[in-house]
Amino acid sequence: MKSRSHQTAIAIKGLSHSYGNKRILTNINISIPTGTLCGVIGPNGAGKSTLFKSILKLIDYDFGTITLLDQPIEEIRKRIAYVPQKDMVDWTFPATVMDIVLMGRYPYKGIFQRLNAEDRRIANEALIALGIEELSERQIGNLSGGQQQRVFIARALAQNADIYLLDEPFVGVDIATEEKIITILKELAAQDKTILVVHHDLSTVSQYFDRVILLNQRLIAAGLTSEVFNDDTISKAYGGQLNILHTMGLQVAKAKKLNKK
Repeated sequence: MKSRSHQTAIAIKGLSHSYGNKRILTNINISIPTGTLCGVIGPNGAGKSTLFKSILKLIDYDFGTITLLDQPIEEIRKRIAYVPQKDMVDWTFPATVMDIVLMGRYPYKGIFQRLNAEDRRIANEALIALGIEELSERQIGNLSGGQQQRVFIARALAQNADIYLLDEPFVGVDIATEEKIITILKELAAQDKTILVVHHDLSTVSQYFDRVILLNQRLIAAGLTSEVFNDDTISKAYGGQLNILHTMGLQVAKAKKLNKK
């Protein structure tokens, strides 16, 4: 069995962030070890995407410190891969699937360095892993929702990062694609990579993630899924939204099963 280093991959201390006068995150303290596949769970408006943007320092937060592998992100940004929500992507951009996946190699290039055959090999392997190698020359706007998600996950794989942040990667994908993606993520965790995934389907949390963060503007719970993901913490995180969420989850699960190929 592979030995784990158990280094702290992400350390968040006292993180608070506001948009205008509205506090989104309040005094968040989380420590995530390497080799972890961690679900980030909470209702809409809970601050999940804000947490990711804070980790990536895409926004300036009010208070707190965040270190990645014991370093500030500026020192190791190329070792962090990010898959944003689909609505943050300009799908009309004139780029092919291969163009997008090759972007995962740019962090390793100097200003005047060009992509080479090795970069293309790595990108092609990522396409094969996601089962979309035949789409390499397609424009990204001409893909289905599930194919688009796989392209951006392939880009993250091509980056060969140490920490992966995936914001709702299963939105718009069928169950077969979801299962393929989660298998790849579990393989990455087994290689001591650290993966955080914003996820909404409560019925699959225990199956998918070895650790979980429950969030609703404040930290509800964080730790091993078997220890902290239970009726009490779920109720505290979702409150009155829980019944609505359960109904929506059943509808989504049914639709994915009908679309399974």
